[in-house]
Amino acid sequence: MPGNARHTAMLLPTGQQLDVFDQELAPQWRCQSNDQDLLTVELDDTTTRVLQSTDDPAQLCRAAWAFFVSRPTVTALEFSGDGHPGFMVQRDNDSAVLERDMLWQLTGDWLPKAAAFPYPVSMVMDDSGRRHPRRPAKPSGEVYRRFDTGIQAWVSLRVLDIEEDLERFMRWQNSQRVAAFWEQSGTLEAHRAYLESQARDPRVLNLIGCIDDDPFAYFEAYWAKEDRIAPYYDAQDFDRGIHMLVGEEHHRGPHKVKAWLNALCHYLFLDDCRTTRIVSEPRADNDRMIQHLQARRFAKPKEFDFPHKRAALMVLQRDAFFERCELS
Repeated sequence: MPGNARHTAMLLPTGQQLDVFDQELAPQWRCQSNDQDLLTVELDDTTTRVLQSTDDPAQLCRAAWAFFVSRPTVTALEFSGDGHPGFMVQRDNDSAVLERDMLWQLTGDWLPKAAAFPYPVSMVMDDSGRRHPRRPAKPSGEVYRRFDTGIQAWVSLRVLDIEEDLERFMRWQNSQRVAAFWEQSGTLEAHRAYLESQARDPRVLNLIGCIDDDPFAYFEAYWAKEDRIAPYYDAQDFDRGIHMLVGEEHHRGPHKVKAWLNALCHYLFLDDCRTTRIVSEPRADNDRMIQHLQARRFAKPKEFDFPHKRAALMVLQRDAFFERCELS
């Protein structure tokens, strides 16, 4: 690439570095790794034509990710010839298109423990008389990692470890700001009992959010069909729900909410390709959280009354999330 091309180094969770060269005057865009060309794209006002690409589908996905991050307004890459990977849209004229919203639905490097196949559907009845799919065993350790160029930091999710995270969890729940909405302040023993109960519950997965490996937030991801929210809307078999709290003051702010909320929703959609909706039910007067959710394309179809609170039903559709793909 000529010397006047702008160079950007982009990092992957595997430790691999992608070197991006963007020559705006040509205009041409190129991605390399270890001095090996992975993807070269010609850009003009009407097309994003691929001039050269690697034959390795995994490396192609990584290079395409780098392209869509660096060119956020572009929605597709156009490939000529045949023999393209199955995750592309094949055309009749020996060409194919790689669409941004389809690429982001591949687990790629973001899920270090991604299952090779969706967990088979086996319907069961729980103790409350609710019929739902049997859920897979809960994962352990880190489940998601991505470098977010918006905040220039790694955003990751790991399964909560009671011994490691108990005191942190208690400190967060006992903060005045969090307690105002969660109403779960209490002793170390009470919080241990709560987390142990959660760990035994196949309905819920307790997660710790980290920025550059610094724990800052607690999330509960639950299967909505088995949750108390199910009677209040038409819950489907693979809907997921989320409860969220940011415990560390220095990681608050809308720019970080965008990074971690995108990561959390991305993980849940990738975790099972049959999940088409993510729901949340913040308190109806929690205007700030509702605004954050709406900024990420959650809709607010209604408010309703839980026994303990007036809640806003917030719903994120899978296609709405990936259509915008604000994953930098």
